[in-house]
Amino acid sequence: MPRRQDIKKIMVIGSGPIIIGQAAEFDYAGTQACRALKAEGYEVVLINSNPATIMTDRDVADKIYLEPLQTDIIEKLLVSEKIDGLLATLGGQTGLNFAMELSESGFLDQHGIALLGT
Repeated sequence: MPRRQDIKKIMVIGSGPIIIGQAAEFDYAGTQACRALKAEGYEVVLINSNPATIMTDRDVADKIYLEPLQTDIIEKLLVSEKIDGLLATLGGQTGLNFAMELSESGFLDQHGIALLGT
């Protein structure tokens, strides 16, 4: 797949705290995705509420926010960081729920943010 020239900065939503049925697989996949995106030249911004993951290591993303995974916080970061694309699928059901909410509310369209990985 060719690199999208219209996207420079991507936010990845982590899966948050470890819960039964959703743990290490999302952390590993998210880490690999962040590294691959960086290798392709994208600036990667990660938000995750769980500091005890590989995903929150300093070399995985260009910027890491250890913040509660809440809609208002994600919206503020999307705007303040001037994000072009949102990759929420690596956050498991948690990330998907945020992606649906941000898309259905019109927030992503209003701010020109592409929903990636769908």
